[in-house]
Amino acid sequence: MTRLSIRAPKGWLGPGRTVDDVQVVCEDGVVRSAGPAGPVEVDQEIIVDGFLMPAVADRHVHVELSDPASILLGGVTAVRDLAWPPERIFPLADLSEMPSFEGPLIRACGPMLTGPGGYPSQASWAPEGTAREVLGPEDAALAVGEVTAAGAAAVKVSLNAEAGPTPSDAELLAIVDAARGAGVPVTVHAQGMGQVERALGAGVDELAHTPWSPLSDDTIRAAAGSLRIVSTLDIHGSDGDATLLEAAMNNLRRFVSAGGEVVYGTDLGNGPIPPGIHVREIALMMRAGVTGERLLEALVRAPLEPEAPADLIALGMDPFETVEAFADRRLVVRSGRVVLGR
Repeated sequence: MTRLSIRAPKGWLGPGRTVDDVQVVCEDGVVRSAGPAGPVEVDQEIIVDGFLMPAVADRHVHVELSDPASILLGGVTAVRDLAWPPERIFPLADLSEMPSFEGPLIRACGPMLTGPGGYPSQASWAPEGTAREVLGPEDAALAVGEVTAAGAAAVKVSLNAEAGPTPSDAELLAIVDAARGAGVPVTVHAQGMGQVERALGAGVDELAHTPWSPLSDDTIRAAAGSLRIVSTLDIHGSDGDATLLEAAMNNLRRFVSAGGEVVYGTDLGNGPIPPGIHVREIALMMRAGVTGERLLEALVRAPLEPEAPADLIALGMDPFETVEAFADRRLVVRSGRVVLGR
């Protein structure tokens, strides 16, 4: 493959690594070197007048409700699909590994595990097969085995008590135990009073949304010490529900203050969320206290270092100075292949 050098006046390669006159060398889909510019033998060099950084990863999408090519051109080179029929999403995830795929790398969870008739089995957005109803602890463990055997990157559970039945506590514990045995994290859609507390009690790894039900300070502190949250704040801003947005923002501010880990996710496919980097989502994260290097860490798939994926973007402005930098994308590279820019 082509040995490609990308240079820019400034860049962020990872925590503590803001570099002037930065250079990243890519080959065979991975980073070979990243740091201050210097003499190196390459087949192609691109010099960008802007700010170089790792590309963005969106940890909550429903990719078939959007356009993969637009996602990639928008600066997002990796996504995690959090609920779709297994016979559709896992083949698409496999296809996304191919160099010819015009879209981001896709990781998937397959169907969402839920109670009989529970969310999203009746949801208008969800095709048949998006939900996998569990019928007792043994069946719950079996469901985990099904999705992990198919290649699930995570197991997603519906604790949406406002939209129907949810797995019982025994079923939830069986899911977490089986997923832990398979080495796969559990992410939860927690909606309704007491559902975040149930997720905490079962030892889940992640909340797929910032909760918008009121949470006590004790619950926030417990969550900050044991799991991470996928942001998805603008699902409320886009539908104009200021009350739910402010409740979610209040929860996330306290979670961040308590030291909790936040990662960027948009729930792409849910309403008018645009494909690619969603500047308004990032602005809301900043309002909740996710700023500076902590923000960039929440956005990216991996630092730019040797043997890391050669996924990077160049922005026209410094993202440490303005959130609008994310709207000014000059270059997008996925697996060492230039998909936007020259």
